[in-house]
Amino acid sequence: MTMYVAAVARYFEAWNAADADGLAKAVAAAWSEEGTYTDPLADVRGHEAIAAVIRAVHEQFPGHRFTRAGEVDGNHHIARFGWELVSTADGSAPVAGSDVITLAEDGRITSVLGFLDRLPVA
Repeated sequence: MTMYVAAVARYFEAWNAADADGLAKAVAAAWSEEGTYTDPLADVRGHEAIAAVIRAVHEQFPGHRFTRAGEVDGNHHIARFGWELVSTADGSAPVAGSDVITLAEDGRITSVLGFLDRLPVA
């Protein structure tokens, strides 16, 4: 497993954590202490703020899990990948996007730049 694939796997573990303790541990494993997460709806820094964004998404989309869409592409300390937010009930994916991450020397994420490619129809 490349460092890029390993980092993305930890990223999805955080996004799919089922409880507060698991979320805190997964965020700490995936992001550096001063790591950032930026997408059209959020711009935060640090473990607590990142965990709060993840909790908010779980509240908005209960019964959904994040899955990787396609392969992880990386070079130097940068990787990109696609993802979908998939319903565990029916397999539909109302939200999809792509992210670009930057990694620290220890393989943890220093920044995420997220893009939303598909949103639910209101």
